[in-house]
Amino acid sequence: MSKAMKIAIVDDEKDMRQSISQWLALSGFETEAYASAEEALRSVGADFPGIVVSDVKMPGMDGMQFLKKLRGVDSALPVIMITGHGDVPMAVEAMRVGAFDFLEKPFNPDRMTELAKRACNARRLTLDNRALRKELSDGSALIKKLMGQSAPMERLKEDILDLGQADGHVLIEGETGTGKTLVAHALHAVGARATKKFVLIACAAYDEATLTRRLFGPAGEDEPIPAMEEARGGTLVLEDIESLSQTLQARLLTAINDQGNPAETRIVAICNLQEQDKTCESVLRPDLYYRISALRIVVPPLRQRGEDILTLFTRLSDQFSDEYGCDAPEVSAQEAAQLLQAPWPGNVRQLINVAERAVLQNRRGTGSIASLLMADNDDSRPAMTTEGKPLKEFVEAFERMLIDNTMRRHKGSITSVMEELCLPRRTLNEKMAKYNLSRSDYL
Repeated sequence: MSKAMKIAIVDDEKDMRQSISQWLALSGFETEAYASAEEALRSVGADFPGIVVSDVKMPGMDGMQFLKKLRGVDSALPVIMITGHGDVPMAVEAMRVGAFDFLEKPFNPDRMTELAKRACNARRLTLDNRALRKELSDGSALIKKLMGQSAPMERLKEDILDLGQADGHVLIEGETGTGKTLVAHALHAVGARATKKFVLIACAAYDEATLTRRLFGPAGEDEPIPAMEEARGGTLVLEDIESLSQTLQARLLTAINDQGNPAETRIVAICNLQEQDKTCESVLRPDLYYRISALRIVVPPLRQRGEDILTLFTRLSDQFSDEYGCDAPEVSAQEAAQLLQAPWPGNVRQLINVAERAVLQNRRGTGSIASLLMADNDDSRPAMTTEGKPLKEFVEAFERMLIDNTMRRHKGSITSVMEELCLPRRTLNEKMAKYNLSRSDYL
C-alpha cells in the first residue's frame, strides 16, 4: 500500500482552512493547515511528499508571491490556487508562472478532490523518478541491491568495485535473469563517470535501420540524439550486443577506434547468448570482441549461489506479503531443500515469480512451493540440479533462513527468538555471527 500523500492547505481564513482540510481528509488525504504563506514555507521544502492548496488573496505574502517562492524551492511541486470572484485574470497568470490548476470560489468539493488526486499522482511520479535517479547514481545502494553473501556474489561485488574504477570498455556475460543490467548500472555508479550520462540501448528491440539511427544518427525531427553523442563522457550500455549485424559491428568498432585512449565514452556491452554451441566471442567480429572484452564480468547463475537462494526468497516473500496485505509463507526444511536444488533456468527473475505466486497461494491457503517449482518444469517432480550440494550446505542455509525469519517476525527481540527456537543466548549469538546477521537490521 502506498502512503497517503500530504496536502498543505494555506489560507488566512480559519473556516476555509478547516472545511478544505476536513473534506480532503475524508477523501483519504493527509492534510496540514497553515494560516500564512510564511508559516507554510517553514514546512514545505524540496521533495515535500505531497502538494499545496493555497488561497490567492492573503495578507503579508500573497498567493502569487508564495507560488513563486515554492517554484524556487521545488519547480515540480504541484500548487492548486483558490481564487475569489473576479480574480480569474490572476489565476491565469498563476498558471503561466507554474500553478498546477486553480479553483474559483465557491468551488465544488468533488472538483477539489479530483484536482487533488491528479496533482498527487503527478507528484508521486515526480518523487518516484527522483528516488530512482538517486538510487541509480548511488553506487553503494546499487551494490546492496545485488543481494547475497555467497562466494560468487562477493566476487561479483569486488569485480564491480574494481572495474568501476577502471576506464576501459566492459563485457558483461551471464544467463538470462541474473541481473546483468543492474550490474551495468552499478559499474557506472561506482566509477569516475557517475555524474555523467548513462544511456542504455536494447539492441534487439530495433530493426537495423532504426538501430543505426539510434546509435549513430542522423536523428530525425522526432527522434532523440544519437546514443553515441548522448552518452559522450559517460557510459553507453548496449544490451544484446550479440544481435548486432556485421555492418553495425563494423560501424561500432569504427566509432570506438575514433575515440582514442582513454575512451571519451565508455562502452558496457551485455551479452545474452543462451545457445550451448555459441558464445559472444564466436558471434562478434574478433577485433570488436577484443576491444569490448578487455575487462569482463560474468554474473553467476542463481543455482550456484547456495544460501543466497533462501535469503532472496525470504526478502521477496516479505515484499510481496506487504504488497498484497497477507502473511508470507513459512518455508519448511523440505521446501528449503527444494529451493536450493532447483535448477533455476530463469535465475533471479524466475525466483521473483515463484515468490510472488507463493505469497498469493498462501493468501488463499492452497498449494505449496514444490507445486510451483513443478509448474515451471515438464517433469512431474520438482526439478533438481545435477550439481550436488553437501548436506552441511543445506543445513546451514536452512538454519540461517530460520533465524533470519524468526528475527524478522519478532522485530529483533532476542528473548523471543531464543524462546521460539529453544536456543541459549550464547548459541544464538554465535550462529548470528556465523551467518552475518545483525540484530540492528531487524529493529
